[in-house]
Amino acid sequence: MQQQQLEKMKNGKGFIAALDQSGGSTPKALAAYGIKEDAYSNEDEMFDLVHEMRTRIITSPAFDSNYILGAILFEQTMDREIEGMYTGDYLAEKKGIVPFLKVDKGLAEESDGVQLMKPIPDLKALLKRANERHIFGTKMRSVIKDANPEGIKAVVDQQFEIGKQIIAAGLVPIIEPEVDINSPEKEKCEELLKAEILRHLNSLNESELVMLKLTIPTVPNTYKELIEHPNVVRVVALSGGYSRDEANAKLKENDGLIASFSRALSQDLNVNQTDEEFNQALQQAVKSIYEASI
Repeated sequence: MQQQQLEKMKNGKGFIAALDQSGGSTPKALAAYGIKEDAYSNEDEMFDLVHEMRTRIITSPAFDSNYILGAILFEQTMDREIEGMYTGDYLAEKKGIVPFLKVDKGLAEESDGVQLMKPIPDLKALLKRANERHIFGTKMRSVIKDANPEGIKAVVDQQFEIGKQIIAAGLVPIIEPEVDINSPEKEKCEELLKAEILRHLNSLNESELVMLKLTIPTVPNTYKELIEHPNVVRVVALSGGYSRDEANAKLKENDGLIASFSRALSQDLNVNQTDEEFNQALQQAVKSIYEASI
């Protein structure tokens, strides 16, 4: 299965769905879906509602492996079931979609123009559980706001240091150093970031494979070298706050870069839609993101 999934991630046509909003961003995700904060009175109820939303997305006929290569899950989603199967197994076996897990614990305070990841104290146990749940890869996010060489180096160093632990556990890490789309030095950040990533990629041995999740660059095809690098399975793009139309338009300018959108995927979905309306809205989103990705 792992080899088949690797082949699909490397050469398949489509995009990765990001369904991994976690504790802090869950109320926002639910609100966008039409569920206000007064609809739940504690965290458990909130997570039940978000699992219902994700189940509705994943079980929809529009959530189709002809368009979607993989899906990134939040830890709670991995541990829960859809139609009696763990979510990762449901995705892989029923849908033919490759499951990933978000492993980071959120962002640290800003320093040197960047936000590193908070420590991940239970990483080893989490990766063991991910393997038991048949997860293919992981994702972890840091944020770059200024073109500060020390800050950007620290972000990439941290990503690859943890990335190597993930590779050692038999999973493929998605390394996500997001450049803030509102950074006044976005293009300069991207040049520095690319150089740092290349430095790390060139020091990997041939069996150490990673994926990259990057903000759509200001200058199209900035990341061509990364996309073509032998240690890179795939480079995917985040929507980063752009609307879907804007993100799709920018993505189309970049050869070989595919989408991994969350908000841009689910922005038109609503809890009050009939299944027909919901599936239609999701299908439109899926098809437009797919078109931009190929």
